[in-house]
Amino acid sequence: MADPPNMEFTAEVLDKLKTYAAHLPYSIEPNSDMQNLLDFYLTRITQCVEAKDYDPGFLQWDSMLNYFHLLKYPIPKPKRIALARVYFDLCVTPGMPLHVVNTCLDTLNSLLRSKKKMSVDDLRLPWKPIYHVLSKDLFLSRRQFEIRQALLPPTLRRMAQLAELTRRFFHPACADEMVDTILPSFNGLDLNSVLATQYYLNTFLPLSHPTWLPMLMRIWSAVNSYMFDERHFALLAQLAEIHLDPAISDPRRIDEIPDDARLDENGLPEDSPRLRWSTGDAQNPSSSARGDDTPRQKMRRQTLGINGINGLGLANGAYGNPSTSQPSKPWTGIFKDIGIFTQEEWDLIMCKCLASMEIPLADAGSFMTGPVVDEEASFEFSRLPKSNWRIYSLAKLIVYSMAPDGKQLPHSGTATPFEIPVAGGGGYFNIPLPKAEKSYLAGCKALDSLAKLIVSLESFFHPSNGSYTTDLSAFLKYIVFEFSKRWHHETLPDCKVPMNRRLTSEIRRELVRCLRTPCLLAMFSGDSDTVSNIQSALKSMTIMEADLIVPAILERAIPSLEALVETQRTLAVIKALGAVALGIVSRDVYYGGAKHLVQVLELLLPGIDANDPLKTVCTTAFLVEVSQHIQFSDLTEVELAAVSSDTKDASWSPVISKAELLPTVRFDILPSPSEETDSRLSNEEEDRLLRDSTAGFANWVTGFIRRVIVLLENLPDETAPGSSNGGGTESTVVSAAMEACSQICSHLSEPLFDLVLDLVWNFATTTVRANAVRAVHQLVECVARANSSKTLKRFLPYAIRNIRSELDHGASSVRTTTYSHIEPSDATLHWNIAILRGSLYHGGRAVLEYKDDLSSVIDVLHRKTFSKRGFSYTGKLLYSLLDTLTQIYTLEDRFVNPDEWDSASFRSGHHRYWGRLYAAEDVEIQWHIPSSDEVVFVLELLTLHIEPTLSTLESLISDTATRNEAWENDFCRHLSFVRNAFAALPTIRQEFMSENEILESCGSSDVLNELPEFIASVKPVKSGFVFDSPSDPRYTLVSGLRDRFARFLHSASEKLVDEGDENTVDAILMLIRSCRTYFLDYGDSRYSHQSQESDYLSELGVTRRYANQKVWPRAIFVRRAQLYHAARLRWNALERRRGKLEDSLIDDLLKWSTWSYATGKSFSHIIDSVCSIAYDGIRKRSLGQLYPHLEKGSDDDRMKGALYTLNLSNFCEPTLVYDLTKYTFGCQWNEKPSIQNCVSSIADQCVSGFVEPSFVVYKVQYPPTEENIARLRDLLPSNMADSALVKRCAVNRSKRHAMQESAMVDVRDLLLRIAEDPRTHWKYSITAIRLLRTLIRRDSPLHASHVEYLLTQTHADHPSMRYYAQRAVMKASRYIKLRTSTGSPEDIAFYRNHNPLRRTFLTPQPSHEYTAEYLESFKGPLDRAVAREEPVLQDKLWSGWLVWKYQSRFLIADSTKSTFQPWDPVSTPAIEVIKRLARSTSFWDKLSTHFSEENYHETTVMDNVANVKSLVQLMEEDIFPVLRQVIEKLISDKDQNKQRGAAELLAGLLGGSKHWPTDAQDRLWAWFTPILDQVLGTNVKTDTLTIWSSFLEYVLSNKDPRRVQPLVDWLVKKGLSVDFNSESSFEPIKMTFFIRTMIEALGWRFAPWAPAFLKVYWSQIGCEHDEVTSYIAEALMSFCKISWRPTPSQPIAEVFVRECATWPSDDDIMGLEHGYHLDALLNLVAEFPEMRENRLPGALAPRSPYDRQAVDVLVRQRFANTTCLQEIDDNFQVIRWLFTGLQEVNASSMFQYIIPMLPELFKAAELQDHDALARRSQTLLTALCGVTPPLPKLPNLLDVIFVTIRKSPSWRIRSNTLPMLQILYFRQAPIISEEMVVRIQDVLSECLSDEVVEVRERAAITLSGILRCSPRRTILLLKDRFVREASRITLPSRNTPKYASALRRLHAAVLGVTALIDAFPYSVPSWLPELIGDVLSRHTYDPIPISTTVRKCATKFKETHQDTWHEDSLKFDEEQMSALATLLAGSSYYA
Repeated sequence: MADPPNMEFTAEVLDKLKTYAAHLPYSIEPNSDMQNLLDFYLTRITQCVEAKDYDPGFLQWDSMLNYFHLLKYPIPKPKRIALARVYFDLCVTPGMPLHVVNTCLDTLNSLLRSKKKMSVDDLRLPWKPIYHVLSKDLFLSRRQFEIRQALLPPTLRRMAQLAELTRRFFHPACADEMVDTILPSFNGLDLNSVLATQYYLNTFLPLSHPTWLPMLMRIWSAVNSYMFDERHFALLAQLAEIHLDPAISDPRRIDEIPDDARLDENGLPEDSPRLRWSTGDAQNPSSSARGDDTPRQKMRRQTLGINGINGLGLANGAYGNPSTSQPSKPWTGIFKDIGIFTQEEWDLIMCKCLASMEIPLADAGSFMTGPVVDEEASFEFSRLPKSNWRIYSLAKLIVYSMAPDGKQLPHSGTATPFEIPVAGGGGYFNIPLPKAEKSYLAGCKALDSLAKLIVSLESFFHPSNGSYTTDLSAFLKYIVFEFSKRWHHETLPDCKVPMNRRLTSEIRRELVRCLRTPCLLAMFSGDSDTVSNIQSALKSMTIMEADLIVPAILERAIPSLEALVETQRTLAVIKALGAVALGIVSRDVYYGGAKHLVQVLELLLPGIDANDPLKTVCTTAFLVEVSQHIQFSDLTEVELAAVSSDTKDASWSPVISKAELLPTVRFDILPSPSEETDSRLSNEEEDRLLRDSTAGFANWVTGFIRRVIVLLENLPDETAPGSSNGGGTESTVVSAAMEACSQICSHLSEPLFDLVLDLVWNFATTTVRANAVRAVHQLVECVARANSSKTLKRFLPYAIRNIRSELDHGASSVRTTTYSHIEPSDATLHWNIAILRGSLYHGGRAVLEYKDDLSSVIDVLHRKTFSKRGFSYTGKLLYSLLDTLTQIYTLEDRFVNPDEWDSASFRSGHHRYWGRLYAAEDVEIQWHIPSSDEVVFVLELLTLHIEPTLSTLESLISDTATRNEAWENDFCRHLSFVRNAFAALPTIRQEFMSENEILESCGSSDVLNELPEFIASVKPVKSGFVFDSPSDPRYTLVSGLRDRFARFLHSASEKLVDEGDENTVDAILMLIRSCRTYFLDYGDSRYSHQSQESDYLSELGVTRRYANQKVWPRAIFVRRAQLYHAARLRWNALERRRGKLEDSLIDDLLKWSTWSYATGKSFSHIIDSVCSIAYDGIRKRSLGQLYPHLEKGSDDDRMKGALYTLNLSNFCEPTLVYDLTKYTFGCQWNEKPSIQNCVSSIADQCVSGFVEPSFVVYKVQYPPTEENIARLRDLLPSNMADSALVKRCAVNRSKRHAMQESAMVDVRDLLLRIAEDPRTHWKYSITAIRLLRTLIRRDSPLHASHVEYLLTQTHADHPSMRYYAQRAVMKASRYIKLRTSTGSPEDIAFYRNHNPLRRTFLTPQPSHEYTAEYLESFKGPLDRAVAREEPVLQDKLWSGWLVWKYQSRFLIADSTKSTFQPWDPVSTPAIEVIKRLARSTSFWDKLSTHFSEENYHETTVMDNVANVKSLVQLMEEDIFPVLRQVIEKLISDKDQNKQRGAAELLAGLLGGSKHWPTDAQDRLWAWFTPILDQVLGTNVKTDTLTIWSSFLEYVLSNKDPRRVQPLVDWLVKKGLSVDFNSESSFEPIKMTFFIRTMIEALGWRFAPWAPAFLKVYWSQIGCEHDEVTSYIAEALMSFCKISWRPTPSQPIAEVFVRECATWPSDDDIMGLEHGYHLDALLNLVAEFPEMRENRLPGALAPRSPYDRQAVDVLVRQRFANTTCLQEIDDNFQVIRWLFTGLQEVNASSMFQYIIPMLPELFKAAELQDHDALARRSQTLLTALCGVTPPLPKLPNLLDVIFVTIRKSPSWRIRSNTLPMLQILYFRQAPIISEEMVVRIQDVLSECLSDEVVEVRERAAITLSGILRCSPRRTILLLKDRFVREASRITLPSRNTPKYASALRRLHAAVLGVTALIDAFPYSVPSWLPELIGDVLSRHTYDPIPISTTVRKCATKFKETHQDTWHEDSLKFDEEQMSALATLLAGSSYYA
């Protein structure tokens, strides 16, 4: 095999690696070396896969590949592609263990995550293998679920994640076959089918060519489901985003992309050509479909010009048949009216969007009913991954649909076209109907829709609203986030969005204006999530249009901070300031914001308040945000001339055009605030103001430091329990304050730093506070971080001098080994040690100047500190010193590079650098690298201090040492000193392992039974270790010292573990901590690296301005370099050398874990767990030492310690399970509760982690894996290939497999012995039976003793034993059936059995006639002769409701021959045991006793039924005689529990007999049919009705009704002949209940019987029994539902997809308007007027025919969701049929029934003598508004409402109809056309002059609500008309006849004006002050009701504008303000 060609990398990839390398202070390995290492890893992966060594071999090398990513070296693209194929194949390989699949999927995700690194042009993957797993596993039978319940949820979830991950690699040509495969399973009557089909389509369909989108939109319009909406929104959002690039959807790409991934579900290549509807496939029915078109459809096609239809569902040439489209014509994408959607589709989207917001109105009942529908969804959907949150999807969908695609609204100053012809109608206030071309906000239709949506929801952003504001605020956040992401993407040079589709500055500015008011309202919310969302939104909007946001925030913040306001408002403005901080400090974001900085900082100083932690945290967060972008320096001292001569680098200088500086003026959807008229200052003027303001920095910095000092002085005592500073809150506050101090000190100029240094010096040297020791250390660290030299010079001599003085005076002289109360005499010592430690922070080379002083003071401290705090602080001081000398760390993280920071131009004009961003390659980083002098000093410290201390410690453990308190104190303080020294030196020397050491470690590895070559090891990489050469004498010195430390630890452990007592506990704890230091303080630990990574990602999130950002603040790249350095250290710490010394310490830790004292034990087992992460072989070494402590007679404490340690590790490897099981179950001798709790914990972990053993994957041959492994192998160097090694690995894997098989047998036998032992405790028995259930395997036959025990336990006394035993029996029987009917390992792996009677075939000639014949066939009797030759029985529906495809049908069984017997021959012993036990009458008597015992179940228990069915299937008719006797006995007893037991046995018997020989079935039915009258007749009582109903549901569900023909015939006969008006109502209730159950079980297959039942039920609407009518109602609703059928010309997928795309939008292809019994309803409605006239009076009214028919036609049903109907009394358990229909999947179809009923509903809602009818009618009217109607029905609905409002003679009806109109308008506003809006306003304007004042006022309220969402030009027209009308009406004298009319007209005009004012509760349009000052003020003293209306309006206006009055008042002139004051308070008596 030749070597592969060189793998070349792109310049971008190499530059990225070079940037990482350049940011490190040391060189790294060349890329070529690391590529060789990668090749080695890949070679091992290929060898493991070839040998099928998946676990542990493959898993190890996969982990090494993942660790390789830490080093940031690239993977060549060809290898990435080949590797991705291999990992995909492993994920879908049949039988692959779940943990291997999880690992493969995680790695595959890292390989495919980047869209830039790989696309479908590089890689294609098959979709069918994933779909096969998902479609088979989503819905399982009871027994299937029991078998796979442990693995099923994670398997489904991972397969779903795999589908989502690989979707973009499915070939776009797959779309047709995907639809053709998936769509036929759609059944609109079954919500589970609807949601499952949608999930499959949304998950698999390629997004590049969405030819199927019109089909999904049609389906969506017909489905009422919240879950459906959420997934559909996510899909639409994805489509809208990717199709901004037209090239994505170019149809020519379908043929250009290689189609090389065509596999079936078994992974075999498909021989037949791929289904392509556009290529004239044999199955293509296009021509025949067109031949069957109705004349109406033909005319439509002619009108549309559709002569030829391609596979894309559009006219040929319109989208993409490459053969018909012109190659020369460029592809322009799939853009339509709005984005990729038509106007009708967009209206539907926006309507669903508004409904998804779940905004509650005062009606409390007009919510969307989708959530109620979703309650019917199966729990299986919870296993699937959740779709993107609907709020995020909605925001993304809207943003990516934006484009300049419409006429722009006229700007301010442009003539507005007011002169438009008036649309007809009468009344005073007719509104002109605009006929001009429609214009949109910023010329963007999507933005215009968004603006209308936001305006309609504006009032709901107010802080006074409820929790739903959180979702609304999140919506705003995601809108601006996605907009900003798209905006910056479109500025890139490689952006592929067409220029005419890109966002414009007008769109951006109008978007910010649109969202500004809601954000400014919601920022004061008390909900933290809402505030967080608003902060994010404000931050993004500040980046977009800072001049619209920053001034508005400052206008609210400054007054709030200046005045004493409520705490919540202060916090809100501080958080808001933090959100817009970039607009204040970044000159390229908002040039004019910086001049406000000092003022804001001064106002925030009081925010640092020890009494208000939350305010302090918020304030410091703002300071951190600000300080990391600026320098604190006084610029007023710099000569102006010098500043002007300095110019900033043009490469980063913000370029702001004049157009961007000056805001444009135009019509705004929201009234424009004052910034529209503000004049902008020039940049020079802004700079001058800023420079002047910096003079205040000195005072502010001084005030800030003093505030921090006051905060530290008021901290609680550090000794308070629970925290170092007395509590978590105080600790958080101190951390926040210190973080702000650190950032500020780092960005101070030299003069200001000196000022701060003086302040800190004065505090530290004049104060000693025991409660602030740690805090003063952090404070000094802050200044040391900024300038270590000055800090050391100032603090170090002082601190050392004081330390010596304090020690000389006896500080820390009292010996203690635990933290206790601080001695007052020690406080000063602790204080000065803290100062000294702080001054050493990042001191580096500057420390060397003081090395003698430091060495001396450390020596003195070590000798003289005896208290716990004293010697602990001494150790930490040594730690700090060694750490600062030996570690590699960055020296600073300022916002500019060091050379710029030190430049003269920066010092004189740093304000021009504020907020600077860097590209990675432009960043320069300064590192501290240990110098030779520093290393010498470190070695001196080790020699002078550590070696003597070790000698002292060694003497302390000698045999001559005396053990007392002084000894313990000396031991602890010396060991603490040494431990801190070694903890500070994790990078002092690099460890290396020789080849012999690596080979030797393999023998003791935790990787069991693996070849040494396949045990992974880590090759060290360069990480900046001080000593990296073992030949260096210094390396030897440090290593020897470390080994000496380890030997001491081992010796001390041996001494103390044998001789220690309770007086040495503290010494032992110190010893264990020291062991942890020795083991783990090397390089960088996993936890440390994860913490750094988390902090880095958090910092990214805080500083991110927009998605996919490339330039960042410099500090981000500094932190990234630190993280990369930590990652390289982490790599070296992955595998540690474990020699004899380490083994000795590990043994010591194990001894400590079983020590007699709990404290040491708790530490040791934690350390043991942590050590096992870095050291291989610990688990294996531990077991032999832990198990003896579990044997009988062991000490309790030692036993408990061993159990604790065992519980920390995973010992479920098959060969380890036996011993673990043996010793764990042997613990039952110890009855101590704490011991048993430990055992229970281990048992639970084992049961949950121990999955069913299966080795079938090793027998599976999956050809794609072999092919792709060969491809990968060809890309690797040939010298790495080793076929002999692969063979050795395969042989070794087989041996390991045999060992594991043997171990599983041993474990099974052990568990059986334990479980059958009568001495075993019942808790242990339950655990044993759970494990025995797990050991039932599909790849190995069941042992006879195993099944015998399980079967006997099905009637055990303990209910949990019965529960697990029954489930085990179900699993065993299922596996017997599986092993009998499967033919290959693949079938066993997929749980796929082959029923010999099943036949799968394509539906022949599908048509609507075929569908009708298909349904009718279920009604007739079965011809057995034909059924044995042709498959006619169909149990589960595969297709047909929407379109036909495949059908799965069954032959009928032979008359005498068994279908399945003989069963699996290998399982014969187990089957014989089952037969022997199940033939016993006693077995069934015991079982039935437990079935029929008293419990809380009101239905049959499915576990019991499934258990009986399993046995019946295995034994067939042999079981019938004994089971018959038991059933007959139970049936004869009418007790509820006995009846339930009989139902469960009978259901299992009938269910299991499905495939019996027909003669046996006949004998069964011959017995059962005669007793049907007893079983389902006389025996059924009220308490057993639900029991037998659940029996029927089980027997009829998923079963061809002809299989149970006698039962169906009996139900139909009894159901049609029942007497509904008999004396007792129970009989009709029972039969109607049974029929409803039959309908639910059979679904649409009940259609043949439906007409007969409908005729009977409709005739019984007036039944005398109210309870009966309730059940009739349910049946009628079911009839209506099962009659729903879509109406494509042919029920074929291709035809349906094509016609959804080509038929007009008003075509009812989904069949929503085909009323089933609409004619009967219309006839009844026609009779209502006469019936209403003849209503009985008074209390007899409810018995009137009108009332009864109304109640019964609006049929009642048990109401499931009381939250939607709060006004209905709980005693009313019924609700109307129409309301029930609105809570169905096809809720939209109910409008055809409701609209004719509306007039009667309005009238019924006002009945005064029948409250129930009135209440239900009103409820229905309200609920109606929450359902989206079919678009053609909306005008009809509104027309009925208009007629009622205009012509109803009852003023109550008119008044109560108005709110419904407002609710309907709010809920359905997006689909209401502008013309219809004008009509609504016209009707409401007429109502303003209604004769009844209540109607007028209600009309004004309604008009106000509607005007908020109305087009602005109609509002202006209304305003002019109302003003004109009000001005021309003069009230005559009260005595004149015209007075009442004039008063009414004038009141109408005033109401119109108040409606206009109320329509803007949180803004002030330019014309509004005129209405208040010039119109309303003239009517202040008019007669009532005018004056009352005026004053109410003024009062409400003042209330709603109170928060923004400081801004709104500027819009009023003096006269208007005076007029408003008069309106509010009245005129003065003295005026």
